[in-house]
Amino acid sequence: MKNIESFIDEGGEITIGPIGPVSCGAAAADNDVCPVMLARRQGETLDALLKRLDKALARFYSDNVFTDEINGP
Repeated sequence: MKNIESFIDEGGEITIGPIGPVSCGAAAADNDVCPVMLARRQGETLDALLKRLDKALARFYSDNVFTDEINGP
């Protein structure tokens, strides 16, 4: 999970747990931006959620793509 590690090393934070309207999610944020907010899917393991978070951070790093499954459009 090198992208999560890089994000943390650069001063970012990872949050796992209740986020807004979802009972469990994962978010990556720093002082300036929140590039990833994921809602944990029914039956999804914590390991699978973290792997999705790492992949979403990879898309943010490579293509500046933000992922938000928590807030509406």
